[in-house]
Amino acid sequence: MTIVVAAAVIEDGGRYFVTRRQAGVHLEGYWEFPGGKCEAGETLAACLARELMEELGAAVDVGGEIFTVAHDYPDRRVELHFLACRLLGEPSPRLGQEMRWVARADLRSLHFPPADDELIARLEAG
Repeated sequence: MTIVVAAAVIEDGGRYFVTRRQAGVHLEGYWEFPGGKCEAGETLAACLARELMEELGAAVDVGGEIFTVAHDYPDRRVELHFLACRLLGEPSPRLGQEMRWVARADLRSLHFPPADDELIARLEAG
C-alpha cells in the first residue's frame, strides 16, 4: 500500500521552516517539511491546508508542486509531494513538536528522512 503525503516547503529569505517528528510516530526524531497523509479524495492543497492548521494553527497559501518522490521504507511505501507554500499566520507547535527556520546551507546539519534527500539537494543548489 502506498501512503500519499503532502509536505510544505516554506521559504523566507533563504531559510526553510521545518518541524521535528514526535516520539511514538514513524521516523520519530527526524526533521521534516511539515505536512501529512492525504485522506481519500483529498487534494494535495487541501491536505496541506488541513495538516498545517491542525499541527501549527496557521493558514497557508499553497503554490505549485516542487518535487515528487516515492520511497520504500521497510514497513511502507510513501509517495511524497513537496509543494511551495507561504505561511499566512504565525505558526505555533500545537502538538508540542520542535520547529525552526533553517538556512539553506544548514539543512544537511539536521537529520531528515531518506525520502527528503533529493529535495534537500535541489534546495541547496538554489
